[in-house]
Amino acid sequence: MTQVSHRQWGEVSGRGAVDLWVLQSPQVRVEVLTLGAIIRSVYSRDKDGQIEDIVLGYDDLEGYLSDKRYLGAVVGRVANRIARGHFVVEGKEYQLDINNGPNALHGGLWGFNKAIWLATAVEGGVQLSLTSPDGDQGYPGEVQVSVSYTLQEETLTAEYQARSTKTTPINLTNHSYFNLAGQGSADIYDHEVSISAESYLPVDDTSIPKGETKGVEGTPFDLRKPVLIGRQLQEVPSPGFDHNFCLSSPGAAWTERHAARVCHPASGRVLEVSTSQPGVQFYTANFLDGSMTGKGGARYQKHSSFCLETQNWPDAVNQASFPDCLLRPGEDYRHITRFTFTTV
Repeated sequence: MTQVSHRQWGEVSGRGAVDLWVLQSPQVRVEVLTLGAIIRSVYSRDKDGQIEDIVLGYDDLEGYLSDKRYLGAVVGRVANRIARGHFVVEGKEYQLDINNGPNALHGGLWGFNKAIWLATAVEGGVQLSLTSPDGDQGYPGEVQVSVSYTLQEETLTAEYQARSTKTTPINLTNHSYFNLAGQGSADIYDHEVSISAESYLPVDDTSIPKGETKGVEGTPFDLRKPVLIGRQLQEVPSPGFDHNFCLSSPGAAWTERHAARVCHPASGRVLEVSTSQPGVQFYTANFLDGSMTGKGGARYQKHSSFCLETQNWPDAVNQASFPDCLLRPGEDYRHITRFTFTTV
């Protein structure tokens, strides 16, 4: 049985209150903020029964308001990068703000991660909803968005839904940074990762996919069997993993499938991820640099955590051979991702 409670956690001047929702099962405790639909904390037990918070974040609201690394947040309208912030839909050109080198990243300068979402209790969790107006951050159409977080025993489910008044690209994901040794631990080099993908997307020097899929066989991106992250980071191009792994091919049905597993042998903690999305971006926190002070005064360094961002393929709006990312009027956008926290 999951207990659900909430309380006010802070206030943003001129914008309203931010609430903290707590989902508590016998195995796992999850904390969610109405700011950015942020997963603030996940508390799970190790093999000896010790409870640790395994998600990076901040002690106060100001930390999240000034955060530039999307810690724990839902990012959108379009997660990941859009080349040059430019795309064409139904013959009309759109230009987004540039906020990542020459590209647009994670929805723009004021994306969903900075919005205060409306929260409603649902069985075993909370549903957060948001209206993104026509022209928001340069995107067409008014979009009604919701994400439901529900906790059942050791599994946290995130279910995303959206509808739009105009054809628009959409690609929603959660950007939680995990360290199974406990948030604030120095690095993830002693974690083992496996990802159920036969191919990945090679990228250019601005992290935009080149338009081809490449088989993982014989490359450092072959994570089909568990590998030690520290050792594998020595094989991939600097600064680390920030790549889309292809879980299904374009045109394939978007059915839920196993995506990834990460194990921390020292603590025994395991995270398994399944999703109905066609890709997962595996990111090894390459751009954390110790300048951010997180929970408990922790300084989050490079490679101090990992992200498994279940999503459509990056820059799909500009790449005709990639899975379709357009949401059209009258259509329903819906996908599910599950995070299961266990021990070995």
